[in-house]
Amino acid sequence: MTATDKTIQVYCENNRTSLYVQEGTTTGQILDMLALHTPSPVVACFADNHMKELSTRIYSPKNLRYVELASPDGMRVYARSLFFLLHKALLDCYPNAHLRILHTASRGYYGEIDGLEGPLTDEQVQTIKQRMRALVELDLPIVREKLLMEDIEKLYHSYGYEDKLALLGTRPQYFITVYNLGGLPGYFYGAMVVSTGALKVFDLQPFGDGFVLLMPRREDWTRVEPMCLEPKLFSVFQQNKEWADILQISDVGSLNSRVLEGEASQMIKVGEALQEKTLARIADTILERHDREGVKIVFVAGPSSSGKTTLSKRLSIQLRVLGLEPQTISLDDYFVDREHTPRDENGNYDFEALEAVDIEAFNSDLNRLFAGERVEMPKFRFTDGKRYYDGTTLQLSDRGILIVEGIHGLNPGLTPHVEEHLKFKIYASALTTLSLDNLSVISTTDNRLLRRIVRDSKYRGRSAYDTLKGWSSVRRGEDKYIFPYQEQADVMVNTALFFEISILKQYARPLLVQVPANTPEYAEALRLMKFLDYFVEIPDRELPPTSILREFLGGSSFSY
Repeated sequence: MTATDKTIQVYCENNRTSLYVQEGTTTGQILDMLALHTPSPVVACFADNHMKELSTRIYSPKNLRYVELASPDGMRVYARSLFFLLHKALLDCYPNAHLRILHTASRGYYGEIDGLEGPLTDEQVQTIKQRMRALVELDLPIVREKLLMEDIEKLYHSYGYEDKLALLGTRPQYFITVYNLGGLPGYFYGAMVVSTGALKVFDLQPFGDGFVLLMPRREDWTRVEPMCLEPKLFSVFQQNKEWADILQISDVGSLNSRVLEGEASQMIKVGEALQEKTLARIADTILERHDREGVKIVFVAGPSSSGKTTLSKRLSIQLRVLGLEPQTISLDDYFVDREHTPRDENGNYDFEALEAVDIEAFNSDLNRLFAGERVEMPKFRFTDGKRYYDGTTLQLSDRGILIVEGIHGLNPGLTPHVEEHLKFKIYASALTTLSLDNLSVISTTDNRLLRRIVRDSKYRGRSAYDTLKGWSSVRRGEDKYIFPYQEQADVMVNTALFFEISILKQYARPLLVQVPANTPEYAEALRLMKFLDYFVEIPDRELPPTSILREFLGGSSFSY
């Protein structure tokens, strides 16, 4: 057998099939040979847990796992590719325009366009969308290539890509991987679809001062996700965009530059001060509602690793400054006994279900407390799943107010027997507003996942592998029990610090390195490690002991 006739073995995890192919065969060609039947289109492939385009040629034995559009990895590939398509269409229609994808919004991605003559109009949005659809029909290839760093810098200077140049300037390399779409160069952070023809399902709608780019539905990829107006969440993102503009830190390149210039200490102080100012304003609002309407209970809800516990403790201090007397109770102490805990579709205990809480007992105790009674408070013993009483009592004074942290705080079903005017609801989440560059947003989920990996290792004895393996289950619970109620909050708080990933890097990366390379979780660990590589590290020595980030890193002055 000659070298040109050499065959190699590949194994496909999707259908557990081995086959021999010629050396140099693409992953897309192998996909055709396998004749896989998948609920949604395949958009990329993991080769030995490394994400690759379907145009990638294979020259050695590989373990392949094809990525569907409807999966989290597939959605990331599709979104990146849509951003590139949108950029190409925009420049075809308006050559002097500048595109910025800013953050998620209304079940899509919110962006703005600079360099137009006046504000973006509905007609201009429709013109851009029509051009995007025309480029899809042309089925233009998206070509991956490596170019010399100095050539890329010259090219990006000619296009005015200062955001990309700032990031590349802090990551010197000999060669850079770029993508080419119809002569337009693009620098992206992960695999892309092989051609524009794969991007048939999307929509572009005017929104605010910009637009929303809508993605396919996960449960039905042939249809676009409907716009879901979330004005409170959007306002939080916009507020943080204003802060970023004031600080002149809108992307990782500008953040890295400030760190390298020795300004990390100042950034930490400013970031923490902005959060404290927000909490002080919320405390003022609660006091006003307490005096005017009789608010007696503050619920703090939000997804995993949002820093709800530290936020509650810092808010309690702010309320004390105003003369209120906050008391904290745990919703966990109202769990039903283990034998009454509901189970999920797999037969496992569903501790995140609302039915896992004794609603009647919780509401009865709240109303007795609000009436000024002294109430014996329950405790829950997790070792045997039993609720018990040990004589601990609680009584609220006229200035007393309860703070309850828990995922169901915004769900009306938690307190059906408590009058609405007695409640104040806070939604907390790490709503990252920093971008890698103008076309690459940072997922708020990634921010929370990094926090959780570090915290699980430090306080719960769980490896990064364990955290990654259970993350999809956590996300399903959030989608079911938290996100549907977020707009019912009286106020939303962004607990993310714009510099925090630069601090988390030194803690998270050594944990991610330990994830076994032959597990599916390694692919996610590798993605996160590559993501962290874009950040210049910041030591945490100047991070104050009351920082929300200390809840995950350690060194907090609060007890948990």
